Amino acid sequence: MGVTAAVLAIDAGNSKSDVAFVGEDGAVLAASRGPGFQPPLTGADAALDVLGDTVRAALDSAPVPIGRVRHVSACLANADFPAEEAELAAALHARAWGRTAEVRNDTFAILRAGVDEPLGVAVVCGAGINCVGMLPDGRTARFLSIGRISGDWGGGSGLAEEAMWWAARAEDGRGEPTALARALPEHFGLASVYALVEALHLGRIPAGRRHELTPVLFAVGAAGDPVARALVDRQADEVVAMATVALDRLGLLDAEVPVLLGGSVLAARHPRLNGRITELLAVKAPRARVHVVAEPPVLGAALLGLDRLGAPAEARDRLRAHYARRP
Repeated sequence: MGVTAAVLAIDAGNSKSDVAFVGEDGAVLAASRGPGFQPPLTGADAALDVLGDTVRAALDSAPVPIGRVRHVSACLANADFPAEEAELAAALHARAWGRTAEVRNDTFAILRAGVDEPLGVAVVCGAGINCVGMLPDGRTARFLSIGRISGDWGGGSGLAEEAMWWAARAEDGRGEPTALARALPEHFGLASVYALVEALHLGRIPAGRRHELTPVLFAVGAAGDPVARALVDRQADEVVAMATVALDRLGLLDAEVPVLLGGSVLAARHPRLNGRITELLAVKAPRARVHVVAEPPVLGAALLGLDRLGAPAEARDRLRAHYARRP
């Protein structure tokens, strides 16, 4: 007889997707990685088709046959509203990958991966910025986090855009001087911001490379440039603002709880950025414990699934130990 997995865990971000089949005892039975999940670009059905290929790849790699799973725990990028989560959960259920299915925004995977119980707040700063909080009783705090129209500022894409704005104005005289005006075009082997804007606008530099401007911004800030440093400081302020509001909504401002930092910008551990976050949070939430999440988000999706099924602590410990052993 085939082995029946307890959970099909899915962490699907914009750039990549990870899936894992997890047994009742927390053992990882099969896993695979595939392309990102981008329903705004491809449509929900096409995005789920791509995700299905990743699920089947995991099954192909399994050392044992795997039967129909009890529960699909999916943490998906671009599932920003409860209505979107419900629609995607229904679509997953229709594909019969499991007996039940639950969809959450992918930020919840990062939060759950970094805590021993579903308690705390996570701020994710990757291409964009998002924040969620959760309590063991199921209550959550969250933001819309779909860009400037929902009040967000920063993230890797936003920082790159801000850096370009300041550099362009410095070069043409509308703004104050900044070393960004030299460093940003130099990164692409160009002589001026004018040339960089032209190359980006005409597609000679692919849009997908704009994220390379963000590390340049941090390097210029670390060298002492006032404009770059101010942008880094504002990003820290935004992270702290989101975390503080989430903690307050859940009644945790005075509690000893984790505040987790995730996403490529925060995981890079830039000293000025992360140091300012820790310093400001010490004032707003003195007992909060700040740390960067190192665990893979698919672990969080799997733990949320085991939570849903009421799995024993030993199963969760075994699952966490599996990912701790991975390089």
